[in-house]
Amino acid sequence: MHFFLLVFACALYGSTFALNNGLMRTPPMGWLAWERFRCDIDCQNDPKNCISENLFIDMADRLSEDGWRELGYVYVNIDDCWSSMERDGNGRLQPDPKRFPGGIHKLARYMHDRGLKLGIYGDMGTHTCGGYPGTTLDKIQIDAQTFADWEVDMLKFDGCYSNFTEQEQGYPLMSKALNATGRPIGYSCSWPAYCGGLPPKVNYTQLGEICNLWRNYDDIQDSWDSVLTIVDWFFDNQDVLQPAAGPGRWNDPDMLLIGDFGLSLDQSRSQMAIWAIMAAPLFMSNDLRTISSEARNILQNKMVISINQDPMGMAGRRILKEKSGIEVFWRPLSDNASALVFLSRRTDMPYRYTSSLRQLNFTAGSYKIVDVFTGKMASLKDSTDFVVSVNPTGVVMWYVSAPARANLYHLRRGQEVHGFAEESNSPHIFL
Repeated sequence: MHFFLLVFACALYGSTFALNNGLMRTPPMGWLAWERFRCDIDCQNDPKNCISENLFIDMADRLSEDGWRELGYVYVNIDDCWSSMERDGNGRLQPDPKRFPGGIHKLARYMHDRGLKLGIYGDMGTHTCGGYPGTTLDKIQIDAQTFADWEVDMLKFDGCYSNFTEQEQGYPLMSKALNATGRPIGYSCSWPAYCGGLPPKVNYTQLGEICNLWRNYDDIQDSWDSVLTIVDWFFDNQDVLQPAAGPGRWNDPDMLLIGDFGLSLDQSRSQMAIWAIMAAPLFMSNDLRTISSEARNILQNKMVISINQDPMGMAGRRILKEKSGIEVFWRPLSDNASALVFLSRRTDMPYRYTSSLRQLNFTAGSYKIVDVFTGKMASLKDSTDFVVSVNPTGVVMWYVSAPARANLYHLRRGQEVHGFAEESNSPHIFL
């Protein structure tokens, strides 16, 4: 939520508590309320969009009925503003009785009956970012047990209204408390975002032993500028952040905006592609009841999802920043495959970017190329020049592997395949 600058070091608590929950071996996927619905609690005047059990039931129905669940989108995550302003007589958190009359346990059962999982939100300060009861150090054990009793599957633990001393104790203690419940609960920590996100204030080696995923940086907003700011921060610091990610421990650049109001379709494809390169959690924050078919197609693209969910779990890197405004990203994948993304920072017109796989440090050989967003295929020798035509603020994304034993065309200089071309008198090839 709203991250405050902490001037003190946020070194991790001296004792290391291994999470040991076996969860999230690939980046988690699902739906999260915050970016789209924020802290709308006006159910009298805005019943369809307020933070209530009805909203989460609606989204669960869409995930289970519209093909999302089968692709891996299984988490339905409550964010801030769900609770009552007071704990109950036993000191336990409780949901707002008017907006969640059935309670959280019943809501969790609703998710589980549909093959989905329920996530919930807490904050280790005196209050949540929205002003609701927080989880101070003395409440960690009871709140962890409450979430387990409710059969919650994931906790996002924010850090508003807490200081660095409380954080260095509280985040590891919550990890230990969740383990102690005996229920596997995925653990998302916002700790690094409150500490500047980088060493020496953040120890990512130890953090990976405490949390399944963590927010490193500022909240995303519904704009292309916000997406680019996040992309720049992550890849400007990739030497630190890229090795921190792996099975069961993920950098979280925040929610997918696709299907909201601030991104064009090209920019939506760009966010989806870059998040896949980063091995980022894929938490949509949109209205699945009204999402456009174009946005749905981007979010349900099976090849992008398969790249994001690659079991090797190694995050990618930015390998080139060209003066032309083109940036190239690369991610290693299982079976000696890889993914490439060509991103245009330009705003004027489509740009024809020339390169070869050899120039991008691929070893000698012939590679099978699949354009992730068009499905077109070809085989391409490492020495052969190609041109990708990249729309302003858009991407071209490739899955690259050794060529299959199929009748694939070999590109000759001057030919075009799935959107890339070189100037030549020879005919263009579209596959």
